[in-house]
Order: sequence, then structure tokens, then C-alpha cells
Amino acid sequence: MANLLRKPKGTSGKVHDITPQSAGWGYVGFGLYRLTAGERAAEPTGETEVILVLVEGKAEIAAAGQDFGLLGDRMSVFERKAPHCVYVPAGSDWSAVAATDCTLAVCTAPAKPGRAAQVIGPDGLSLVERGKGANTRYIFPIAMEERDVADSLLVTEVFTPSGNWSSYPPHRHDEDNFPDMTYLEETYYHRLNPAQGFGFQRVFTEDGSLDETMAVSDGDVVLVPKGHHPCGAPYGYEMYYLNVMAGPLRKWRFKNHPDHDWIFRQDNP
Repeated sequence: MANLLRKPKGTSGKVHDITPQSAGWGYVGFGLYRLTAGERAAEPTGETEVILVLVEGKAEIAAAGQDFGLLGDRMSVFERKAPHCVYVPAGSDWSAVAATDCTLAVCTAPAKPGRAAQVIGPDGLSLVERGKGANTRYIFPIAMEERDVADSLLVTEVFTPSGNWSSYPPHRHDEDNFPDMTYLEETYYHRLNPAQGFGFQRVFTEDGSLDETMAVSDGDVVLVPKGHHPCGAPYGYEMYYLNVMAGPLRKWRFKNHPDHDWIFRQDNP
């Protein structure tokens, strides 16, 4: 069985620490800190760029010699407020001191120094509706390709209502064949509301060489090294996920599964 489902390690401190080495791929890293008021987290960026996402809570953020002050106003991710985020370039460092209990995501990918550290949310972020019917979901495109805020990273938040599907119809982006498709590794950091809920995510290739279906709990991370990767929220439970993608080209080009592309074409005539 592929080790695609990563459970948090404990309930405080750095509960996720996924590196390209531990994931067995080449680009995406994902860390997650759960801090109580007064606790501090700090890291050098090395040869990666970083996007810090304040998933929940407030923190004093400094990066690359700049003090960005107190950021964050979303105490629960399910308030659906636009997130406060900070871009940190390669070859620098960052620190965060929690002003309240907070959840801080650390999204990383290879990059060269040169960009300036900057706040990249909530200004300029609006909740976007996608899909129809039970495929409806809502998105904050934090750092997708239309926003020139990173060299490699693509980062987005998705809210999937109770009973709905997301990342659906099944699609893949696992070939370096631009403009038809781009190779992008991807992580999903899942949250459920209420927290005792669960969701499902399937990661599978068309040739059947990879086919894993996982029940995800609040706080889990799913790795998507290749293949299609739809997920669903059972009735009664809202699903949130934070996506991190990166590859050799900072563009998102995908193809739907040929058996299920008719759903996309029906919804987008």
C-alpha cells in the first residue's frame, strides 16, 4: 500500500513535517504548526520558497528581515474569511509568535532567492464558486498562476459543502507536457466540520498501478504523487482542504479522466 495518508503527529507543535524526501518526490513540502498563545515557530527557508498560511488564529509574523506585525482574523477556518498569508523567499528565514491559539501551514517548493517577502492575503482574495449541484465548492485562490507571487508554489483553499464532491470530475496533472498538461505534485490538508467527521479521497491512475481510497479525518494530509484524486464530504460534514502544488513549471494544466469527462462537458457546454 502506498503511504499517501499522513496523520498528524500529536496535537501541538509541528504536527506535520512532509518533505520531498519523506514524500518520495521532488518538489512539494508541507508543514503544519499548532501553537498556543505565546508559542513561537521559526525556520530558515534554505533553497525553498515558503508561503505561510494562517489557517486559524492570530500571530506576529516576521520574514526576510521584515516585521509584518499581527496577522490573522479567522478563528475557525469554517468562517470562510479570506486567509492571511505571507510569501517568504529562498535564502531567508521566518518566525511566527502566536497571539492566540493558531494553526499555521508552511507550504514549500524549490526556488532561487530574489523575490521580496510580502503579505499576499486577505487583500485580493475573494471566495469563488465552482461546479454545479453536488459538485459545488468554494475556493480562495491564494497563489494560483494568475497571481505572480511565487516562482514554483501554487496554493489554494477549498470548502466543500456537506454531501458534495470536490476535485471532481477526477483529473490528473502528472505529465510534464505543457500546454496539454503540467507535472504537479500535490498535498491536501483536510479539515472537517464538525471535527469528528470524516471524508473520502481516492488517488488512482488509469492503468491501475496506483489505486488507494482513504478515509480522512480532521487534520490529515493526503499526498498526490500522480493520478486522479477526487474527494467527497458525507452528509452532515463540511470539508475544507488546503492544496499545495509544485513542479517544473508554475502552471496548472490537467486532464479529466476519460470515463468521467462527460460530467465536466455537461456542466461546461
